[in-house]
Amino acid sequence: MTIHMYGIANCDTIKKGKKWLLEHKIDYVFHDYKKEGVDKDVLCAWSQQVGWEVLLNKRGTTWRKLPDTDKESVDEGKALRLLAEHTSMIKRPVLVAGEHVLVGFSETSYKSLLL
Repeated sequence: MTIHMYGIANCDTIKKGKKWLLEHKIDYVFHDYKKEGVDKDVLCAWSQQVGWEVLLNKRGTTWRKLPDTDKESVDEGKALRLLAEHTSMIKRPVLVAGEHVLVGFSETSYKSLLL
C-alpha cells in the first residue's frame, strides 16, 4: 500500500507527520499542493470520506483574508471550489493510506492506521 501525504513542505504540522513516519520507517510519497495543486476530484473524494468541514481550515490567514462574500453561506460545493483555488486552506496534513483518509496529525490516529 502506497501512503501519500499531502500538504505544504514548510508547515510545522507536516514536519511533525513526516518525522513520525520516518521514525517508524514508513515509506510515503509527499505531494506539495502549494506547488502541485490538488485535483478537484481528489478534494471531492476526501470530502466524501471526512467531510468538507474537516478539510477547510478556518483558522489560517488565507481564510481570514478572504472577502466576507466568500466566507458567507459556505456549503460543500463552495468549500471545494475555495480549497481548489486556495490550497493553503486545506487542513494539513492529509494522509491517504489505501482507502483511508486522515486529516491533521495525530500520533494516535497514525499508529492505529499504520502500525
